[in-house]
Amino acid sequence: MYRLIAFLVLLIPGILAVYGIKLMRDSFFGFVNPVFFNVIIQLFAGLIFVIIGIGFIGGFLLHRDRKKNKTKGRFKNEK
Repeated sequence: MYRLIAFLVLLIPGILAVYGIKLMRDSFFGFVNPVFFNVIIQLFAGLIFVIIGIGFIGGFLLHRDRKKNKTKGRFKNEK
């Protein structure tokens, strides 16, 4: 059950990052999504979605590796 919850926690930011890549690709080719009224705003929204999605996944994996002591001392908390 815990693995399923962890999978769902990682699936949602992954979908957000993929949607951000789609928005950026569409803005490069000039297709404007009806939600956005300008190509530049769509590009920046896509960039923010990608940064948030990949950042969440990276933070989740770093937290998991710290907890299992697999970082070899590079990312130790100084507390």
